[in-house]
Amino acid sequence: MSLAAQFSSYGTTDGLRAVQVQPPTPGPGQVRLAVRAAGVNPFDWKVLLGWMRDQVPLDLPAGLGSDVAGVVDAVGEGVSELGVGDEVLGSSITPSYAQFALAEPAKLTLKPADVPWPVAGSLSGAGGTALNVVDRLKVSEGETLLIHAAAGGVGTFAAQIAAARGVRVIGTAGERNHGRLRGFGAVPVTYGEGLVDRVRAVAPDGVDAVLDASGRGEIPDSIELAGGPERILTIAAFDAADKGVQIYQGRAAETRELRTLLGLIEEGRLRVPISRTYGLTEAGAALDASHAGHVSGKIVIVPE
Repeated sequence: MSLAAQFSSYGTTDGLRAVQVQPPTPGPGQVRLAVRAAGVNPFDWKVLLGWMRDQVPLDLPAGLGSDVAGVVDAVGEGVSELGVGDEVLGSSITPSYAQFALAEPAKLTLKPADVPWPVAGSLSGAGGTALNVVDRLKVSEGETLLIHAAAGGVGTFAAQIAAARGVRVIGTAGERNHGRLRGFGAVPVTYGEGLVDRVRAVAPDGVDAVLDASGRGEIPDSIELAGGPERILTIAAFDAADKGVQIYQGRAAETRELRTLLGLIEEGRLRVPISRTYGLTEAGAALDASHAGHVSGKIVIVPE
């Protein structure tokens, strides 16, 4: 038997508990991981609260999490890319808030020895989404990208990825995170009333593109600053489609994208700050912290 965090009904995090379960068995084309770290994403608490029940129907009780890093401990039929004992990172196909999870090699890559487990377990969801967002916005060297919630999960990745491509990044965040954004190569501005004036003070001609990772009502200001909705993309304000902006719900990184992220880490152009790690028995508290927002860095589940 092994431990996994599960919930039996939608609602509060009080119902998320570590329970004894049978470890999953890998099928053809799958590997089983002994999980060392599982990154927490906003999608996870949205599932628990029942916000995603139409898009992601579940048979309860159910688990959470897809970002994962761990050690391959069993290999299914037909798998030749990975073997028992390999240390890997990526995304899982069974819940990763658990001691064991199943995954497919196409969504994994080998973990470099110098990448800590919590960082490795945090790359796939936010990192994969950020890479795709920067590509979709078609920002290029010399252009200016405004990122709302630049100190958050996806924002942290997107700011550094864009800066590494020679893009000028302006990021909204609370003042306590301004130093961090400067360290990422971004120009920080405080969010809230008067945002347009503060952005124009550092970008008098406006901005070329906007990533809204906040969802807290910045779309009208973004349209004004970008001169239209065409190069504005939101991953948080899904009711903004009628304003002409792009809607993107994100996705986990493929092997090639994971290697791109690891390459940026190796080159010193991508840092993944960890806010805090939690055990499986503390998974509810981890989701509460994520839901509360204003987190400085990734939250990670580290199975006992």
